[in-house]
Amino acid sequence: MSSANESRDLERLPETGTGDLRLDLVRRLVAECLGTAFLLLAVIGSGIMAQRLSPSDVGLELLENAAATAAALIGLILMFGAVSGAHFNPAVTFVDRAMGTIKSRDAALYVVAQVIGACLGAMTANLIFSLPAVTLSTHSRSSWALWISEVIATVGLLMVIHGCVRTGRSNMVPFAVGIWIGGAYFFTSSTSFANPAAAIGRMLTNSFAGIEPSSVPMFIVAEMIGAVIAIGLIVLLYPVDHSRDAHE
Repeated sequence: MSSANESRDLERLPETGTGDLRLDLVRRLVAECLGTAFLLLAVIGSGIMAQRLSPSDVGLELLENAAATAAALIGLILMFGAVSGAHFNPAVTFVDRAMGTIKSRDAALYVVAQVIGACLGAMTANLIFSLPAVTLSTHSRSSWALWISEVIATVGLLMVIHGCVRTGRSNMVPFAVGIWIGGAYFFTSSTSFANPAAAIGRMLTNSFAGIEPSSVPMFIVAEMIGAVIAIGLIVLLYPVDHSRDAHE
């Protein structure tokens, strides 16, 4: 299989390209914005609900938050995967650009749409729970342990995506991503943001899922370091893409 054929296949699959429907850029940007907004609504909204349903039980609150986020991710990737690729995450888009499955201009606009969507989703979550639309978080998340956790969570997320797609199991991506993020809530001390757009959006809520604005830059740095490491591991471990074979 030629590298050109590999690239064309990756361009069409969930989370590694721009969607099987091959829609115009405007429609894809709307999908990225809307999908990221729904994702942040799930993350923040479920965190607020968990605090109200299970006060004083942080473990149960985290479980409720993780379960809702994982379930929402599965649904959102199924919903928008064929439309835009369902990135919802600048780290995912960055890796796709590095792999040549999305153009530079499109990648930049995807990131803008994701950040706007994250902010809109955070504001909506606040509003539907009768909170001010924007209340900057006071939840400090700043330590080497948290930054290393974000590197690990991001590497794992990207390896899950490309491990599925490049071995002919692209139909498993929504479920694999949801399961990974749900699990990583518990085995990383940072609770697995693994998403620069989400980090930006989550600073707009002073609730369970919030993050203090001063903590956001290092989270984004750690996540992008994870993306760079993931690129090397993807190239090393999956040198031949089998996604085309699975569709023939």
